Amino acid sequence: MRHPLHSLLPALCWAFLFLGVCNCLKNADQVRDRITHLPGQPANVEFSHYSGYVTVNETAGRALFYWFIESPASRNPEKRPLILWLNGGPGCSSIAYGAAEEIGPFHIKSDGKTLYLNPYSWNKLANLLFLESPAGVGFSYSNTTSDLNTSGDQRTAEDAYAFLVKWFDRFPQYKYRDFYIAGESYAGHYVPQLSQIVYQRNKGIKNPVINFKGFLVGNAVIDDYHDYIGTFEYWWTHGLISDSTYKYLHIACDSESATHPSSDCIRALSIAEREQGNIDPYSIYTPPCANTSALQHNLRGHYPWMSRAYDPCTERYSQFYFNIPEVQKALHANVTRIPYPWATCSDLVSNYWGDSPVSMLPIYRELIAAGLRIWVFSGDTDSVVPVTATRYSIDALKLPTVANWYPWYDNGKVGGWSQIYKGLTLVTVTGAGHEVPLHRPRQAFILLRSFLENKPLPNA
Repeated sequence: MRHPLHSLLPALCWAFLFLGVCNCLKNADQVRDRITHLPGQPANVEFSHYSGYVTVNETAGRALFYWFIESPASRNPEKRPLILWLNGGPGCSSIAYGAAEEIGPFHIKSDGKTLYLNPYSWNKLANLLFLESPAGVGFSYSNTTSDLNTSGDQRTAEDAYAFLVKWFDRFPQYKYRDFYIAGESYAGHYVPQLSQIVYQRNKGIKNPVINFKGFLVGNAVIDDYHDYIGTFEYWWTHGLISDSTYKYLHIACDSESATHPSSDCIRALSIAEREQGNIDPYSIYTPPCANTSALQHNLRGHYPWMSRAYDPCTERYSQFYFNIPEVQKALHANVTRIPYPWATCSDLVSNYWGDSPVSMLPIYRELIAAGLRIWVFSGDTDSVVPVTATRYSIDALKLPTVANWYPWYDNGKVGGWSQIYKGLTLVTVTGAGHEVPLHRPRQAFILLRSFLENKPLPNA
């Protein structure tokens, strides 16, 4: 159905052409994607937001779903940078996690039907672009069924880049804007891989359309070898496993086990899981949501110690809300009627994940040498991709130290610790789990503000 404003666009564009306000042909899609109202939203919404599909491969019919949320009008969105946010899994939705329970302005109440405003939404500091990636995740789809069981890192990165190129054509006012890529968990692969593609394809261009400045990742999968060492060490030093199991894990599991675990490694991991008991591994000091065990996935994620989806009660609210037909209509989502319910994570995509390099460290070295801004943050109560794994990985880069380990503060209280290296900043957030903005929203907001201003975290 044609939007009622569609026929007026040529006249409007000619009228405003001298102001450079719009590009007639490209902004028709922008008008179509504008969200006028979400079911259950609060009344005092002061920002514009858009959602819809961008086809990234015409032949296969792969289309990725996005939700773009501008800064409030009072905060001058035209002067704010643009951040692309990616969640990991692989196979998990950036709408479910990043947008709906972490950094987005709308969070879902326990009734699964109404929304409330997040006081620490990152759109107060930047314009936010959430992407459900790859095809098969959330509302993103492919008309080629085999695409859903042949996903992997390389195609995910290429499709995300194709998305960006087309998205900037749809939103030309964001061309040349300062642009950053951010994410968490297995997006520790997505973010640097996409960053590398953008950086390499910008080479030789004086004023690139995608004005890429750097990336930010949290509790990120970085390097298989160091993930193993750091994860097992965290379990042991935090009293989650026995001495004998700690030794057994080191014998049975090596860096190759991350993608192809041996039977001995699987047995060692099963013993470790039993010893840990009914805790939330993504936030070890947080009581798990009631009946969490009934919702746990039987199959693990790409890494054998990683359950695929963080499963506090908030995940349930997303599962309910985004399957409401009126919500999907308001979001311009599910227009092709995908033959399965919207889910926070896709078992199919995750279980059949293909290529996954053992380390992101070579990409870090390339992008550090390029002078891009790179920050890595870590919630220190996550036992899935723990702070010890991150520290081992960063140490392997052998970067010179600019500012040694120091506590940073929020209103006189320690918010975490930081170390500044030449080319990279490490930040920990005390008391935060795998999803730092979910558990420590105020501290995550302070972290982002410092990142965007390229300033150290406050030391007093």
